[in-house]
Amino acid sequence: MDLNLEIQKKLSSEWFLYLQSLICYEFERIEKEVSKRKRIVSKKFKKNTWSKKDVNEGGGQYFILKNGQVFDQVGVNFSRVQGRFPKNFRSKIPGANKNPNYWASGISVVAHMKNPKIPAIHFNTRFITTSKSWFGGGMDVTPSFKDNREKILVHKNLKNLCIKNKKSYNNYKKWCDKYFFIKHREEPRGIGGIFFDYLYNDWDQNFKFIRELGLCFLTTSQEIINSKIKKKWNKKHKYDQNLKRKRYVEFNLLYDRGTKFGLNTGGNVDAIFMSFPPLN
Repeated sequence: MDLNLEIQKKLSSEWFLYLQSLICYEFERIEKEVSKRKRIVSKKFKKNTWSKKDVNEGGGQYFILKNGQVFDQVGVNFSRVQGRFPKNFRSKIPGANKNPNYWASGISVVAHMKNPKIPAIHFNTRFITTSKSWFGGGMDVTPSFKDNREKILVHKNLKNLCIKNKKSYNNYKKWCDKYFFIKHREEPRGIGGIFFDYLYNDWDQNFKFIRELGLCFLTTSQEIINSKIKKKWNKKHKYDQNLKRKRYVEFNLLYDRGTKFGLNTGGNVDAIFMSFPPLN
């Protein structure tokens, strides 16, 4: 089925918006179940909306849940924006030198857990158009403590997803490992996952892959949380988790492409920095 670009933009954006609501619903349900067992009032997501200075250039909405029994902080961000890339940024974006106008929509999620033995989990997918159009995204996991079974689970789920969609798991895994390497520390940010960009051809197949990655993120997150939510931890574990969180901040400030894209396209600063771990 050959869809024109406007329909592709509408379908992808509506999927990202739907997925945002689904993730918030499921994460809030998990938070409610754990809080109920502890006889504590469950924390809920708070919604924030924003628009660019020129409201005709779009905006977005993000949901934040803080200080929960499962999540120290989890943010789920959706955006749909358009505009014109600044001159100094055009060479970094395919097709922008030919046409500096852009349209972009996507979803990003970062979950920082209360229990230090549950890893931080990150996911994002996006659809961008300039004179070209493409999908990109990925999912990766950052534990504070080594757990080989957890690593096997994450990579098994992602590999099966790639095989099902005829994507190169090995290439996407290598890309993820390279991308999330903290150069000045000479260490990986976590146990990796998959990362990809510039999926240009076969829009229908790529969109299917994008949708299924979103669902894979959700089910994998649930599996990880359910397997570890009852594990005991202490102050030393929390201290070690906070050390790992500092590495997370360093990476996002120095290397993260999503952060740079958002700041260079007039995005909302609070939404962009929602990926940062809480200060505790």
